[in-house]
Amino acid sequence: MRQQLATMLKLQDDMNSKVHADWRQQNFEWYRAIWVECAELLDHYGWKWWKKQDPDVDQIALELVDIWHFGLSILLLSDESIETISDRVIASFESQQDAGDFALDLEQFTAATLVTKDFDIAGFARLMEGIDMDFEALYVGYVGKNVLNFFRQDNGYKDGSYHKQWGGKEDNEHLVDIVAQLDTASPDFSDNLYSKMDAVYKELTC
Repeated sequence: MRQQLATMLKLQDDMNSKVHADWRQQNFEWYRAIWVECAELLDHYGWKWWKKQDPDVDQIALELVDIWHFGLSILLLSDESIETISDRVIASFESQQDAGDFALDLEQFTAATLVTKDFDIAGFARLMEGIDMDFEALYVGYVGKNVLNFFRQDNGYKDGSYHKQWGGKEDNEHLVDIVAQLDTASPDFSDNLYSKMDAVYKELTC
């Protein structure tokens, strides 16, 4: 877990720096991005009493991965060492209370976000437990999304020249297929994922 946290914190810093080299001084409202994602997450869980709704666990997990991106950014703003941040995250995961009613847990997490403008790590861990999502799934989902974001940027996403469809299949689908072929426990997982993605992209688009 400690090695995975170090990897994710570095990847998040790299991604933020790609968006703005001096991102720490920009006062971006990371907390606002989190509560907006929480609203989207609740839609996937279901809250409308006037119609039948079943929780879409896969989509909830994806929204949690998105929230994790913003949460890591808040943690990096502390300017603490990777080791210190990792210790704080591990302690919070270990101390979080058992999950209760998922919608109420989500509302409590959202309220804490709005009041403190900080990242409620223990509350986030409780949401993960609420859908039986373990840390390995969070790590794989995060690295995959981060690498895909980098790949899109490197291949013309900003100027509109990048196309998400490769060989008739969307890049998100290729990502899932490629991750299944790799050793996610390898310390080179993110680099290997990018390299494999690049090879498949060139094969299908050149």
